[in-house]
Formats: sequence, C-alpha cells, structure tokens
Amino acid sequence: MKVLLADDHRIVREGLRSLLEAQNDMQVVAEAGDGRQALELAAQHEPDVVVMDVAMPQLNGIEATRRLMSDQPDTKVVALSMHSDRRYVAEALKAGAAGYLLKDGAFDELVSAIRAVVANKVYLSPRVAGVVVDDYVRRLPGDDHDGDGVGSRGPVPTAFQKLTAREREVLQLMAEGYATKEIASRLHVSVKTVETHRRQLMEKLQLYSVAEVTKYAIREGLTSLE
Repeated sequence: MKVLLADDHRIVREGLRSLLEAQNDMQVVAEAGDGRQALELAAQHEPDVVVMDVAMPQLNGIEATRRLMSDQPDTKVVALSMHSDRRYVAEALKAGAAGYLLKDGAFDELVSAIRAVVANKVYLSPRVAGVVVDDYVRRLPGDDHDGDGVGSRGPVPTAFQKLTAREREVLQLMAEGYATKEIASRLHVSVKTVETHRRQLMEKLQLYSVAEVTKYAIREGLTSLE
C-alpha cells in the first residue's frame, strides 16, 4: 500500500514514516508539509492512502481532502487532528475522509486505520466515534436541544457552509499573514479578485478587521498558526 504523509511538523512525519515502514505491506512514497504540496504529490505518486493533518498552512487538510476526492476519488484519506470537536470531524468526513484519528493516539491506531480504509471501511478514533454518534442523535427528528449550537433551529453554520471554497482559501491566507498581492500570486488570480473575495467573506461573516478574521479562522479549524 502506497502512503503519502501530509503534516506540517517534520518530527510527526518522521515518526509516522518509521511506524509505517516497519509494516511489510506499506510504503511511504512522499511527504508533504502543507495542503497544496499534498495535492501536488498525490497527483504525482497516486498513493492508495493519504494521511492528512487537518491543520496545515496555506491549504488546510479539510480543503485539501475535498480537492483530492474530486481529482482522485479512489484515494483514501485518513485525517489526523488534535481536535475531537464535532465541527472538525463532521467537515473532514463530509470532505471525503474515510478515517479520523486524534493525534494523541495516532501511532497506535494508524496502521489499523489504513488497513480499514483500504478495505473500504470507515475508521474513527473511539473518542471521535462518540462525537459522531452524539451528533447523529442530536439531529434526530423531534430533538430540541438548546444552547449547544444544535437543536430545533439546526446547527450553527460553519465557515465551510457560509463561504465558498475560494473564500475559505483567501480567509486562511489572510489569517496566516499574507498580503493581498501574495495571496493573488499563490492563488494565481488578480489582486482585484482577491480584494473582492476578501470583501465578500468579511461581509458574510460580519467581521471587520484582520484580527477578527484570524481569530475566526483558528476557531473554525481553517488554520492553527502553530
């Protein structure tokens, strides 16, 4: 099984590589430090599985997973995250991830997760499975929880629901400190286009400063700024 590792922490990639290469039937074909590089290397190496960190610079793991599933739908994605929050889990699974592991248990579970997703099964860390089941129960007809973001009025919309894919890209890069010209260069669009996306996303979110945008992007899991 060909595996691509995508994580912006080199020490994490080295640990995962060591674990996987001890398996007789697994080979790490490439390593990526951000979401854009992950997509480029996936197109080049056509791995069976991508182990995808959710929080990566320039293009986060959820957006990268969504694009990967569009371009290479047969590739399986196992998402890695420090967060068990239902927003992260739900968006990763909706993006197409077949597995979701918490980083504090990744080394013990990763081999099992890879084998499961290659066999067309879904693999969730035990704590994550509880979150998914709880979220499902909360959405059952007649449930009217209040005060927790889910209930008779439905869940609070996330950035993945409020914004377009391009607006989310611009939002992440803004939060990571890139100037408008730098964003335009990285996305291969005009400065005017970036300014339009910037204005639209700030209006949609009712945020009026870069500081507010940055806090929102971190809270929504678009970037971690570690």
